[in-house]
Amino acid sequence: MEPESLVRYSIVVPFYNEQENIPALYMKLTEVMDAIGEPYELVFVDDGSKDNSFKVLSDIYEHDRRVNLIRLRRNFGQTPALKAGFDFARGEVIISMDGDLQHDPEEIPKFLEKIEEGYDLASGWRYARKDHWLMRQIPSRAANWLMAKLSGVDLHDFGTTFKAYRREIIQEIQLYGELHRFIPALASTTGARIVEVPIENLERRAGKSNYGIGRTIRVFLDLLIVKFLLDYSTRPLQFFGLLGMAGAGSGFLIGCYVLFKKLYYHMSVMQQHGPLLLLSIALLVSGIQFISMGLLGEIMARTYYESQNKPIYALREVKSHRKELGDSAEQARPSNNPER
Repeated sequence: MEPESLVRYSIVVPFYNEQENIPALYMKLTEVMDAIGEPYELVFVDDGSKDNSFKVLSDIYEHDRRVNLIRLRRNFGQTPALKAGFDFARGEVIISMDGDLQHDPEEIPKFLEKIEEGYDLASGWRYARKDHWLMRQIPSRAANWLMAKLSGVDLHDFGTTFKAYRREIIQEIQLYGELHRFIPALASTTGARIVEVPIENLERRAGKSNYGIGRTIRVFLDLLIVKFLLDYSTRPLQFFGLLGMAGAGSGFLIGCYVLFKKLYYHMSVMQQHGPLLLLSIALLVSGIQFISMGLLGEIMARTYYESQNKPIYALREVKSHRKELGDSAEQARPSNNPER
């Protein structure tokens, strides 16, 4: 493999039971990348395949020093497999794609052109999908529309793996669950410049698709996680506090109404307004609980950021005359020492 400092591009491809597609994909990838003429590496991740995928990948690895092979202990899923590849990659620009030949390597230069134009993330857009219209296209369009509305990132296709990233962008994003499809939304919180690249959606040549309606359901559940991460991860009290204030306020007003009936009209509260009284108590208790959850969330968020010295912002560029004045870059960083 090329020295780390000379690797310009890293191609990350996760595989799961794709033994028939691996040789053809490898040949097309090397053909395209050799034509580009910049130093590159291939990072192949075997996500616990049960067929001969690892043997095929091992044979390729033995004959090409640019190939890096990562084998996971079991099938963890696409997000962990991609994360393993991203963590290992050393290129200045990282390109990810599927291993089923539905992504055409010949379109890689289009992504790289966008990165060269100054974008931090180039995301593929399958503008003419050839998947099953009921099981894949309709749920995907609904999820993409909802994700665009929730995140404020105007993309047509969040789900495709075919993307190009600047290394510093993708390696700062923590991935788990099924969050790989929401990387553009997560990257937008750091101020990343994002662009969409129209791509062809080729038909699968061999093997069996690993997608199903069950994954679509998980995607919609992950939308809730992403929305919370985007808007309230650093200020959970504003989320839980609003719910708590609404519940407690409603319970208080209902309680005041019941108390007025009792004191002014001398009505038997339990006989005539028993359910209303119980509702008032339930709303007050739940409201206090939500507020308490928000306060605990605030403490946990502060502990998380402070214990890891993790900033709540992301810098794109720093211009300063401090070096001219003799200050080091370390002195420019904010200190955690309370003494000034």
